[in-house]
Amino acid sequence: MSWSRPVGASIERSGDADATDLKTRVAWLYFMEGLTQDAVALRLGLTRQRVLKILAAARQDGTVQIRVTTRLTNCVALERRLEAGFGIERAIVIPSPGEPQQLTALLGAVVGAYVSEALQDGMTIGLGWGATLQSSLTSMIARPMRDVTAVSLLGGLTRASGVNPAEFAWRFADLVGAESFLLTAPVFLPDEATRDTLRRHPGIVEVLARAARLDMALLSVGDISPSSTMMRYGLITRDELAEVTRAGAVADVLCQFVDAQGQVLDHPINRRVLAADPASLRGTPGLVLVSGGWAKVPSLLAAIRLLAPRVLITDEIAAEGLLRLTETEA
Repeated sequence: MSWSRPVGASIERSGDADATDLKTRVAWLYFMEGLTQDAVALRLGLTRQRVLKILAAARQDGTVQIRVTTRLTNCVALERRLEAGFGIERAIVIPSPGEPQQLTALLGAVVGAYVSEALQDGMTIGLGWGATLQSSLTSMIARPMRDVTAVSLLGGLTRASGVNPAEFAWRFADLVGAESFLLTAPVFLPDEATRDTLRRHPGIVEVLARAARLDMALLSVGDISPSSTMMRYGLITRDELAEVTRAGAVADVLCQFVDAQGQVLDHPINRRVLAADPASLRGTPGLVLVSGGWAKVPSLLAAIRLLAPRVLITDEIAAEGLLRLTETEA
């Protein structure tokens, strides 16, 4: 049964329920029934400009979520090769975008869709950080879940940021109605002694204990370059970056530096980090690792060796690079 109103008739809307009703009808007619924007406007007695605004709002707030279901043959082939080569249960490979700056949002959209399907009532999920994970929030389905616990796996930033680990954790928890546990201290501390003192705090002891009993984990990996996330937010200095590079670091996982073989470096900088031990997450039943782009290939390979993820989400370029790099090593 369609809902229509004579052309030119005004529509008075008051309250959230009415606004949601109108937005849903506009979205249904346009996306599901295939009406043009002009036809939607005519059907509902709206101006075309208002229809445009409603459609934009529906995309932004998650009322409408569009997924491309056609899979490119090369992506599917790469998924099978990654699964066979690295013992991964499920690899998800997306086409690499023409504009590299679009990759973060595209990977984030896939992560959000995956987590929305995989997360179940009663789960405890550990959360890393980074721009890709942050961007996944806009693609997650907001719905109340029962007995879900979200655990932030690392301390926070002292300078406000859109990719602050604490912000990502509480926004994630808010989407699914989860109870959240945070490491409420800076991720980088002045020295090892300060870190050890904080790790004895009862609240932090509880968070780290929960991090050892995860059903699922959501992690990304950082590269070792002057443009890395840690450098952009001033978490380490250029001198410290050069120092860990000389020590063999090729990646960071939860702000801890890792060598090419997937070993967490025994280095003074790592001993100042307040975070879960990445090596302890190996074997987490639903561990998801996401990263992409050519520059991330060595970092991603190190993270795979360290974490043994059950799920890998990446793009064509990175997938091909991973396979080439392992073939070269062999």
